[in-house]
Amino acid sequence: MHFLDQAKIYLKSGAGGPGAVSFRREKYVEYGGPDGGNGGKGGDIVFEAVQGLNTLIDFRYAQHFKAKRGNHGQGKDRTGAAAPDLVIEVPVGTQVLSEDKSEVLADFTEVGQRVTFLRGGMGGRGNASYKSSTNRAPRQHQPGEPSEEMWVWLRLKLLADVGLVGLPNAGKSTFINQVSNAKAKVGDYAFTTLVPKLGVVQHKGREFVLADIPGLIEGAADGAGIGDRFLGHIERCRVLIHLVDITGEDPAEAMRIVQEELAAYGAGLEDKPQLIALNKMDLADVELGEAFAAELVEAGADKVFAVSGASGEGIGELLDAVLGYLPGRTSTETNATEVEESEDDSGEWSPI
Repeated sequence: MHFLDQAKIYLKSGAGGPGAVSFRREKYVEYGGPDGGNGGKGGDIVFEAVQGLNTLIDFRYAQHFKAKRGNHGQGKDRTGAAAPDLVIEVPVGTQVLSEDKSEVLADFTEVGQRVTFLRGGMGGRGNASYKSSTNRAPRQHQPGEPSEEMWVWLRLKLLADVGLVGLPNAGKSTFINQVSNAKAKVGDYAFTTLVPKLGVVQHKGREFVLADIPGLIEGAADGAGIGDRFLGHIERCRVLIHLVDITGEDPAEAMRIVQEELAAYGAGLEDKPQLIALNKMDLADVELGEAFAAELVEAGADKVFAVSGASGEGIGELLDAVLGYLPGRTSTETNATEVEESEDDSGEWSPI
């Protein structure tokens, strides 16, 4: 399945059905009179967030969505049938933007969330509704309210708890394959990841979603490389894991480049908590790792984790730190801090 995170579509609700002009004509009925029914309501345009979708690829092949109009009224005071609503299914995390992308019109963050986006027109009145003591044979009717229409943009922002960032070839794909059920492509060249990848991580009885986005290079905010268009997928993350390649020429400079691109993108990414991890420790010795970690701390990192996405070295400690930024805790989770405190308690036991 191809990944598509933006699409422009045309929406049009259904117009109301026209009212009828009709008069009663029956044998042996001395007095007739108007009996034209009202028109039916037009269909609404409804968006619904559903489970099982993670791309907007369907909207590449269908860009026009038009609800049906209501049926017209009929004689014998019969009201026209209302048209069914047109339900458009979108992935969770989809935003509906105005045509100029300046305004967020709807934001779908939960499965089952429904928003009536465009209302169908009300049906027109038939001539029976105009009958009065002074207007015994009305011939006027209403055509029904017109439909609503507009162009909108759909933008998908994947819902993930943790985001994975770094320069190209920093080992992000290997890392997400190591810690989750993802099957990301791995290669010894830059930009092996061209679209975001999601993986579910299970650690100490907890589950969270990890998002891997294509690597950033200097000037990504200005369109260099793949650019920064995929950074929107980590806007909703609670914490970012910033992988720095220890085999690179200057890890501190690599960290600075990514930090500057996050700040240039905005949307609060530069303010999100970050866990800096020196990756590919299986290719370097301990002394080199300690030296580079000191440089990263001097460059602004609070703490540096030494990890290896290939061997799994140090990943447990890093995931422990991630759990501290996630809400809640399951009953099966082991709290290492509580265990240590109970073991270190030197006081005598007392039932009181």
